[in-house]
Amino acid sequence: MDLTKGLWPLIALPTEWILSLTRKIVPPIGGVDVTPVIWVGLVSLFRELVVGQQGVLSQILLKSQTIG
Repeated sequence: MDLTKGLWPLIALPTEWILSLTRKIVPPIGGVDVTPVIWVGLVSLFRELVVGQQGVLSQILLKSQTIG
């Protein structure tokens, strides 16, 4: 697909640099690029670990409420 025509540059420019780095580590599987799925999973995991129900920030807030 030509990413230089139409609206594709608006989508490709912000994301292609990080996806291309990930493609060097994880090549396409059966011709399917799985790097966007990997990044969605990593971002979701990070979000859950930081601000999820059992996340670090949630636990700090809970402890500060019980102390004060």
